[in-house]
Amino acid sequence: MAFPAGFGWGASTAVYQVEGGWDADGKGPSVWDTFTHQGGERVFKNQTGDVACGSYTLWEEDLKCIKQLGLTHYRFSLSWSRLLPDGTTGFINQKGIDYYNKIIDDLLTNAVTPIVTLYHYDLPQALEDKGGWLSEAIIESFDKYARFCFITFGDRVQRWITINEPNVFALLAYDFGIYPPGVPHFGTGGYQAARNLIKAHARSWHSYDSLFGKVQKGVVSLAIFATWGEPADPNSVSDQEAAKRALAFCLDFFAKPIFTVGDYPEVVKSQIAFRSKKQGYPSSRLPEFTEEEKRMNKCTADFFAVHYYTTRLVKYQENKKELVFFQDVEIQVFPDPTWIRSLDWIYVVPWEIRKVLQTLRTEIAGSFLGLCYLDGVQDTYNNPVIYITENGFPQGDPASLDDTQRWEYFRQTFQELFKAIQLDKVNCKIYCAWSLLDNFEWIQGYSSRFGFFHVDFEDPSRHLECLTHQPRSMPRSSKTMA
Repeated sequence: MAFPAGFGWGASTAVYQVEGGWDADGKGPSVWDTFTHQGGERVFKNQTGDVACGSYTLWEEDLKCIKQLGLTHYRFSLSWSRLLPDGTTGFINQKGIDYYNKIIDDLLTNAVTPIVTLYHYDLPQALEDKGGWLSEAIIESFDKYARFCFITFGDRVQRWITINEPNVFALLAYDFGIYPPGVPHFGTGGYQAARNLIKAHARSWHSYDSLFGKVQKGVVSLAIFATWGEPADPNSVSDQEAAKRALAFCLDFFAKPIFTVGDYPEVVKSQIAFRSKKQGYPSSRLPEFTEEEKRMNKCTADFFAVHYYTTRLVKYQENKKELVFFQDVEIQVFPDPTWIRSLDWIYVVPWEIRKVLQTLRTEIAGSFLGLCYLDGVQDTYNNPVIYITENGFPQGDPASLDDTQRWEYFRQTFQELFKAIQLDKVNCKIYCAWSLLDNFEWIQGYSSRFGFFHVDFEDPSRHLECLTHQPRSMPRSSKTMA
């Protein structure tokens, strides 16, 4: 199994999950700092990312891991509040600039290409205090932050991701309220945040394209989380339609505005309008884009960054009560009982990554297996360059270093990725696994471990000891107190 020459192999991390140093060297607080410090068991065992993997002081040790794996790419995020403590360019933290300059320079010195994410869930608390992603003011704030990063690092960074998983973030943070700021707005907040996230991405893309692109010659996109849905009963029309809606609300909700027509899929708009009317609302709970905004959104990505972890079976279910995501989509989702399970939300279904990729490859988006919604001939993803920027499987037993099940997941996933590239002619150029290190997995804290390198979080400080031998498949090491 030989992947094309020049195919990129990488690993991913995110600031709050690995960096630590939450208040070091002038860094301002982020919403995750505030959220985890409030306690209340919203995070597993009230754990925080105050230290995490200690990467802020142990970057050189992380670099050893990257080199040991032989990676060609490393995806990491910048801390908005480490660079701009109050979220604005009114005060610029030089020590934050120095830290990220070192990471970028060290990667390039070692022939590793940086893929830089501007925003990975960690909004400066000062901006959340002004309304966060529910306020349209965030669009200008994000654009100024993005321009600052393009100016500061763009001479060396040529692959940019503006926003990580906006479809997950909008829902969990501003609808369900289980991510910071921790206040639910069932049925409305997620949609308002989504609109502002799309507009913020589009505006920053235009800024790069008009001000920096010709000189820096980089590419810009956003990273979308994709969970595939198969009809629970392939012969049921209602289940087939439910699977279409599931994909439209998950993947196409953000992809269609950015990659094609500048607007949400018709099935999303009609479904939310229908549900809103039944609930007595005078208009749809989904805020519309103006015609000018649609023009600004349209075709504002230079590649398709996608995350895939797992799959669900999808069944039609009429929901009449709460104003939450599944009630709007009118679906029930559940796993096949034969699928192998690791965590509550991850099941081993590696062959479905091929279906996600083939959907993006299809000349007319939506024709693959009849599972994607078809808006019309103009509505096409047009075989984009694809980066898989996250894919992974956690350690079945966090206390064990036996990775047999996990590496079998990767083996099967790589087989399906190979088929997608060679047989389906999918234009996938880079694969980045989640994650380089065991890290803080959001509300699951340190209870789940995705890392290629093991971290002992019981130690107050972390020292990295990379393996010098090769265990089965790929290294898994320890990050422990010296």
